[in-house]
Amino acid sequence: MAENSRGGNGPGDELGLPGVDTTKPSVARVYDMMLGGKDHYEVDREFYRRTMEIEPNAPLLAQVLRRWLIRVVRYLTTTAKVDQFLDCGSGLPTAENTHQVAQRINPEATVVYVDNDPMVIAHGRALLEENDHTHVVAADLRYPDELFAHPVVSRSLDFDRPIALMQCATIHHVEDDENPRELMARYIELLPSGSYVLLSHFCDPDDGSEVSALAKAMEANLRSAIGRGRCRTPAEIESYLTGLEILEPGLVPVGEWWPEGPRLTPVMPIDFIGWGAVGRKP
Repeated sequence: MAENSRGGNGPGDELGLPGVDTTKPSVARVYDMMLGGKDHYEVDREFYRRTMEIEPNAPLLAQVLRRWLIRVVRYLTTTAKVDQFLDCGSGLPTAENTHQVAQRINPEATVVYVDNDPMVIAHGRALLEENDHTHVVAADLRYPDELFAHPVVSRSLDFDRPIALMQCATIHHVEDDENPRELMARYIELLPSGSYVLLSHFCDPDDGSEVSALAKAMEANLRSAIGRGRCRTPAEIESYLTGLEILEPGLVPVGEWWPEGPRLTPVMPIDFIGWGAVGRKP
């Protein structure tokens, strides 16, 4: 997800991408960097280096979150027969994006990507120019009513049928005073019956463990460099899914959500930072 701003110009203007601010790291660009992408600036690389000093295995978190997203989209398209996806805070295009996973199974599946990072918008629109079933919307996910009323969203998605709302690694960038619980409740309220919600979030068990210490260090790093970011407890994260029927195995570390095979690497503290769940609206 990009930083929660609502526009404006920055130093990136001279690079041909109005609104790109190269004076502070971008969550979207750093996440892309951890997935092996190349769309980043020195300020992003500095944040990456600081993160690696805290946890050398940090890129594994981005990778396991991406693999979870792929598994869930595949399940929803194949088993739940969902053919509409609203992917909030989609980030920079990388290997195996939502539309690639869904449309490989159902070429008619519609995907609407939402982000507010100018670089994400520019790259996404260029990549998807010739894909009639995939769209990119510049919007701020903290305003669900505005987002759902956006002409591209309202025109592309049929709100009389189930939609998969994707909040993957986004809500932990919504501050406490921005009411993430109320935000998610409003999203759920706006969705038609039979819809699904995908939620992944940074977790702090807040129990004095090594995992909790790592979560607190990562949160401090986020807040120092970007000004926002929260690792929340499982109970807090679960409260964002109130009113939904949670699919098995519930809210768990994303690597434990229907893995594709036996674990081949040792369990590390970083494996318990990213949690995820999928809920269905009755």
